[in-house]
Amino acid sequence: MAERSPAVVGREEIGKLIEALVRRGYEVIGPVVRDGAIIYDRIEGLADLPAGWTDEQEAGQYRLRRRDDEALFGYAVGPHSWKKYLYPAEVRLWAAERQDGAFRILGQNDRPKRRYAFFGVRSCDVASIAILDRILLHDLFRDLVYDGRRDGNFVVAVQCTQASATCFCASMGTGPRSRGGFDLALTELSDGFVVEVGSDAGAEVLAELKTTEATVEAQQEAQARIESAAAQQVRRLDTNWIKELLYENFEHPRWDNVAERCLTCANCTMVCPTCFCTTIDDVTDVTGDHAERWRRWDSCFTLGHSYIHGGSVRASGKARYRQWLTHKVASWIDQFGTSGCVGCGRCITWCPVGIDITEEVQAIRGA
Repeated sequence: MAERSPAVVGREEIGKLIEALVRRGYEVIGPVVRDGAIIYDRIEGLADLPAGWTDEQEAGQYRLRRRDDEALFGYAVGPHSWKKYLYPAEVRLWAAERQDGAFRILGQNDRPKRRYAFFGVRSCDVASIAILDRILLHDLFRDLVYDGRRDGNFVVAVQCTQASATCFCASMGTGPRSRGGFDLALTELSDGFVVEVGSDAGAEVLAELKTTEATVEAQQEAQARIESAAAQQVRRLDTNWIKELLYENFEHPRWDNVAERCLTCANCTMVCPTCFCTTIDDVTDVTGDHAERWRRWDSCFTLGHSYIHGGSVRASGKARYRQWLTHKVASWIDQFGTSGCVGCGRCITWCPVGIDITEEVQAIRGA
């Protein structure tokens, strides 16, 4: 793709962008306000976006409040990630019916009827999708469900101009700016948006909108807003020698400390945009003539996750939290060549007791 200069569009063109994607047959998924949070759901126009809303987040806390302006993307991230659509919580792998003394397979895999356009993807989530691609598409085995849902996606990223108190993407190198992995990227200004093109498909869609060339002043304002989001971040994860740190501190007393607080509820893994553990359930009806196999999200915090003949390998909360944290930021690197953490902060916000992954690593580091 030839390099293209950034453009500027007005606020009304954002609605036209959504409409252009709908016309192309995409099911557009973007941020909406629902049930006291900003979540991702189907959108069809500008009015669906959370204009004038922001979020206040801390460890174990999430609240929405009105902003002093009508910014469309003046918030951080909510409980949902794009994993909800690419790697859904429940998938029927196949069903079978007994016919003439034998079982006939009725259907396999869960493929959406339409392609997805993800609208408003934060830089941490762009990075998380790349991690899931690495694991589920480019490792030894290709996940057919993920492949079917990932194929043909259109990604409209949003460069962050505001951070929450639980964000730490700057220390992970995953934000607040996306450098790639998108078709279009928006940076919200005081009176419009700077648009960066990341693909030929993005350029084709952008050509339908009313644009002007981004001036030096507009680009400088966009960059200043992104840098402000980085400066707002009060948490960081020190990744220097983190793999060796955790491998060498398997019996550190901090594991007992966190185990006294951890509820092993699995909230952190459910909201994490990169956790991908699943379990398989086989079900049948009372007649025995119909059977189904379902894949469902699982978590290393459940007893059954590590169950083998004789019991669970990780029976204590201490062992399960240690497994999650060590895998996420240490052994994940050995397996997949990258950390499994993108610094989105969801695990901190949505932990009922406010356990903070950055604090736990720092405590083990001893600083």
